[in-house]
Amino acid sequence: MSLITALTYALPHRLLSSLARSLAYSDSPRTRQWLIDTVTRRFGVDLSEAAESDPRAYATFNAFFTRALKPGVRVPDPDPRALLMPADGRVSQCGPIEQGRIFQAKGRSFTAAELLGNDAAAAPYANGLFATVYLSPKDYHRVHMPWTGRLRETVHVPGRLFSVGPAAVARVPRLFARNERLVCHFDTDFGPMAVVMVGALLVSGVETVWSGEEIPAYGDRITTKNWTSEEIVLERFEEMARFNYGSTVVVLLPPGVAALEPSLGPEQPVRLGQALARRPA
Repeated sequence: MSLITALTYALPHRLLSSLARSLAYSDSPRTRQWLIDTVTRRFGVDLSEAAESDPRAYATFNAFFTRALKPGVRVPDPDPRALLMPADGRVSQCGPIEQGRIFQAKGRSFTAAELLGNDAAAAPYANGLFATVYLSPKDYHRVHMPWTGRLRETVHVPGRLFSVGPAAVARVPRLFARNERLVCHFDTDFGPMAVVMVGALLVSGVETVWSGEEIPAYGDRITTKNWTSEEIVLERFEEMARFNYGSTVVVLLPPGVAALEPSLGPEQPVRLGQALARRPA
């Protein structure tokens, strides 16, 4: 284990993330511009795709980080049978959920029940499919719907805030089932679909289009909200949530509803809207 990864076990995760959040929301021109310039230069952010391409036009670093894209920069796969990639980034892992377990990396795995915070909620996904997508600091940080769904429930699962970079994923056991996260349960025309927004060190901020900021506040117990009476329906490719700094999104599908795109594999760069899986003809 690297020294940096080892240190993350001892670091005060929430305190560091709270301090980073203060910087991200600072309206100090010098702080804002230093952060924007540093991230743009270090990670190669392509501002030509942004709805606002002038880095000095953003009121805060967080506004820059959650920037919208120009219309038409990302489009959904034209095949109406295609379930869509929910975000820009890289595939961490994807494949079958085997005996209720989701593969993480290098022999490590965790259970769907651990990820979702509930055994009963995980049952429909036994022997189904999963896709884990890592969003790096250069990526578009809004998450969109893989398929049309009606929001049934959200579950805020408290936890740690380990880094979700490749080094930590390879070395921290059950990482995505340990980090603080927001589980979004949808009902679709093929059954349930879960989209899990996983927080991370210096990230930890999650907002949804239906209720605004969900994380922080950080939790000390699992909190469930039922949304069925609100009749919230989000269409395929519609924005559903965003990260206030990069992280990871995990999509779970029940068995038999679709086949993963055969070209997808670990560390593959992906773009919002491309095909994640396809329904049968």
